[in-house]
Amino acid sequence: MPDAIPPIARLLTIMAALRDKTSGCPWDQVQDFSTIAPYTIEEAYEVADAIAAGPDPATLRDELGDLLFQVVYHAQMAAERGWFGFDDVAEAISKKMIRRHPHVFGDAAARDAGMQTAAWEAEKARERAAHGESGTLAGVATTLPALTRAAKLTKRAARVGFDWDSAEQVLEKLEEETTELRAELPAMNPARIADEVGDILFVVANLARKLDLDPEATLAAANAKFTRRFQAVENTLAGQGKSPADATLAEMEEAWVQAKKSGL
Repeated sequence: MPDAIPPIARLLTIMAALRDKTSGCPWDQVQDFSTIAPYTIEEAYEVADAIAAGPDPATLRDELGDLLFQVVYHAQMAAERGWFGFDDVAEAISKKMIRRHPHVFGDAAARDAGMQTAAWEAEKARERAAHGESGTLAGVATTLPALTRAAKLTKRAARVGFDWDSAEQVLEKLEEETTELRAELPAMNPARIADEVGDILFVVANLARKLDLDPEATLAAANAKFTRRFQAVENTLAGQGKSPADATLAEMEEAWVQAKKSGL
């Protein structure tokens, strides 16, 4: 493959070769949109991980390349069906960005951040309507992580006034949902328990939104904190010649408290 051609053209050529029906890669030949979609999501998360970890320029560059390859992959499969190609994807997003930023590319007056956000959302609403999507909640992707989708759904509802006035009121709702869960515990009906736990998680996501927090990011931080502290528990027990399986809950709790006091 010649190095002299522009990088994006080279990448598109490589992708077409991988998908070639006679000389391509057997694995790539049989893929479709549904089988590649999970890899696309995974690569997006790996970009986020690379950013959260530093970022290291080389790592971020490589992860962005992996994500770009996913776009190229989907565009190639679409081109094979006669739908559109990579250039069409690039042209569509270019037009969309110009359309959504009239204060930059058009004659609209300069706006502050709040006005720009309102104009952006208004344009997105027009685009959804043009695609036949109606309703306040239209366009919130069902494939988003559940906590993120919950926050986005309630944010949409809040735009039309369906919202609590304060985070304190959301906390009161959380207490109400917790009480309802407690009431279901004696019967232990799996469906009812799942429904009530779902309500609690939904309210917590809403609470994070109300406090201007990203529920996924806050949970990721809690996961990382739990991991640090539990690893410290394991290290403490190892120093005593034990593993968690050998220790009592009281011993593990004592080591956990120590880890917490140490600032982990």
